[in-house]
Amino acid sequence: MLKAVTRDPAALPRLLIGLLAVALLWPGLRFSELDLGVLLDERNRANMGNFVASFWPPAHQADFLDLLLRATLETLAIATAGMALALLIALPASLLASRALSLSAVLRDGRPAAWTAALRWPVRGLLIVLRSVPELVWALLFVRAVGLGPTAGVLAIAITYSGMLGKVYAEIYESVDLRPSRALLVSGSPRLAAFCYGVLPNAAAEMLSYGVYRWECAIRASVIMGFVGAGGLGQQMDLSMRMFAGGEVASMLLTFLLLVLLADRLSRLLREQLT
Repeated sequence: MLKAVTRDPAALPRLLIGLLAVALLWPGLRFSELDLGVLLDERNRANMGNFVASFWPPAHQADFLDLLLRATLETLAIATAGMALALLIALPASLLASRALSLSAVLRDGRPAAWTAALRWPVRGLLIVLRSVPELVWALLFVRAVGLGPTAGVLAIAITYSGMLGKVYAEIYESVDLRPSRALLVSGSPRLAAFCYGVLPNAAAEMLSYGVYRWECAIRASVIMGFVGAGGLGQQMDLSMRMFAGGEVASMLLTFLLLVLLADRLSRLLREQLT
């Protein structure tokens, strides 16, 4: 007769991992000087209450809605143009950084030659450099270089997101079934043709999903960069907050929510078309 197990054998390891996580998290909380008590301060609660109360009703005057529409279109333009430039850099860089089209790996049963790996490292290093600096920092630099306006935001998104897209796309190429592309390479097919017919059909859905997700992130980033003078909704929101116009801020937050919902719906529609 089997004896019922009344104790979870994984309970002790989980407890130890939990205690280790708390032990590592506690110094971080101390160094960050997190003080939740400021939220309970009577003066701070009054200020937050007054500011939140000013959000209602959201601003809906005709002249403000016209300004909001132009700022929204500018935000979409910044995100879309930045992503387009990022793709122009990321797609060829991902092909150069990936091992999926390595002919030496095909001939050596999946193990690329050392010299081909050495050729890929400069490209991978470039992608690391591009994505290591946050887009907000790039925006600050480009605002100084090219002045206030959307151009700084477009260039900042293009540089940072090209590094992110290039890295992830290169990993996607290597994660799909490589047998079709390797069969094409062995038969003498050019590498670009092997990519288009052997790798891309299996990787397109995941690449598209990640690309649309990054476009959604670019929309959020363009709003944040507006606070440093890169145009769009963020710049207008900064002006409204300085004037304590809570109704205008509420309208912009609602618009921002609609943009994210639009990006999510677009991603789902595109994935349904490819699957």
